[in-house]
Amino acid sequence: MPGTSGTRRTPRGLETRSRIVDSAAKLFYVKGVNATTLDDVRLASSTSKSQLYNHFEDKHALIHAVIDVQSQFVLAREEQRLRGVKTLTGLRRWRDALVQANSLQDGSYGCALGAMSIELSDNDEQSRQALNASFDAWRRILVETLTRLRVLGVLAEDADPQRLGTGLLAALQGGYVLAQNAHSSEPMAIALDMALDHIESLARS
Repeated sequence: MPGTSGTRRTPRGLETRSRIVDSAAKLFYVKGVNATTLDDVRLASSTSKSQLYNHFEDKHALIHAVIDVQSQFVLAREEQRLRGVKTLTGLRRWRDALVQANSLQDGSYGCALGAMSIELSDNDEQSRQALNASFDAWRRILVETLTRLRVLGVLAEDADPQRLGTGLLAALQGGYVLAQNAHSSEPMAIALDMALDHIESLARS
């Protein structure tokens, strides 16, 4: 992973960089990107100014690194949860895991990627493109899952995995936002249930 100079990093340097990104990701998630300063990150990661700027020339560079790390985490999690889904019950279990995780913090903070998208997409084109690519990848995972269900005969032939996947992801992200404002996971549960009810209405009889 290159720093600002593009030079090769030592294991200790990579550990420092990882600690900075991890601390920034946690602060962005809880406080928000705009409310978090580089001094906040420096204190949270126990690094000096020279260490921080050795790895990131400015806040924008750090933001882009956080987006990359958070995207990898979310997409790996969703791939793991969905790759074995072969029934509508399995899809419900995926929903249950998301709602349960959200309920542990009373709906607060929302989706890490969604929260950054709200803050950054209108004023940072590089971040917007990176986040859009992440949501596209997330949608593809859902589309692949729904396509698998159609191939297996769980869903009818006229079910459209592309449209269903987009709708399901939109329901999830909207659910995150409503849960965050309500400080309750109930709106997310309702949004996902309505999306899944529609998908189940397309089950092969």
